[in-house]
Amino acid sequence: MSLPRYKITILAISVSLATTLVGCSSNPSKKEVVDTGPQTSEQAYFVKAQKALDRKQYSEAAKSLEAIDTYFPTGQYAQQAQLELIYTKFQQKDYEGTLALADRFIQMNPQHPGAEYAYYVRGVANMEQNYDGLIRYTSLRQSHRDVSYLKVAYQNFVDFIRRYPSSQYAVDAAQRMKFIGQEMAESEMNAARFNLKRQAWLAALERSQWVVEHYPQTPQVPEALATIVYAYNKLGDKDSAQQYVEILKLNYPNLVKANGDVNLRAARREGSWINRATLGLFGREAATTAEENAQQTATPEQSDDAVQRSWLNRLSFGTLDKAEK
Repeated sequence: MSLPRYKITILAISVSLATTLVGCSSNPSKKEVVDTGPQTSEQAYFVKAQKALDRKQYSEAAKSLEAIDTYFPTGQYAQQAQLELIYTKFQQKDYEGTLALADRFIQMNPQHPGAEYAYYVRGVANMEQNYDGLIRYTSLRQSHRDVSYLKVAYQNFVDFIRRYPSSQYAVDAAQRMKFIGQEMAESEMNAARFNLKRQAWLAALERSQWVVEHYPQTPQVPEALATIVYAYNKLGDKDSAQQYVEILKLNYPNLVKANGDVNLRAARREGSWINRATLGLFGREAATTAEENAQQTATPEQSDDAVQRSWLNRLSFGTLDKAEK
């Protein structure tokens, strides 16, 4: 029994297409890139990288530094090139690459003086890891989002200061830890506010107590104390509530009303209705925050008339060995 004419035509077209596809796949038009080895000396690569860094051409600098890392792993400039590459990746906002390179340097050179910088930059990179562009330019808080990277960054700085308490980066690391502590406290209080809205009094109480116990120097403490009083009253524990009322009277008397109740709105320092209605885009408060200061420290830019920056100035993100103007 023979096939109908239209089926024979379809079969022939299918075979032709299959043959064409197989032919294309077996004859790729693109040629494979073959590594022909170093194109110049290690020193020439390093000088080229330095010039590119001075011009803030980070992609070009990365190519030269990666060439040193690949072709001259035990050369004269190998370790310095690795440190410069960590800095370059950070400036390119490749934070995962920065962390990977910093971890590798620490593992391969644990006793090298540059390990101090590698430990420090891990914390800085993790601080930047989860920030969003919108967050930087509005009053929306990172603490109201995922703070997992901030927790890791905090531990990075704890480890760094424990190892290098006299480091040139220690002061900056301590300031960053202070900022992260405020963000973590705000994250806890944000959860406590949510629990108050859904009348989960015990959960709100526990979050607030955590802030008082673990972040006692943060601006969130007054609200935490007021929330504790409010939650205890809702749970019917008047005695415990009164103990915290006395603490508020001694430290923050303006948060206790004449009838003994707490003023949660004042404790939260709530913004204007415009600020809340626009999710923080408008109606911002004028006070500068530790978040803004930390972000300025993370990636500072030198002015146009600054002279050539040293490698130490670059590696410290502009905090050390500042150039004369």
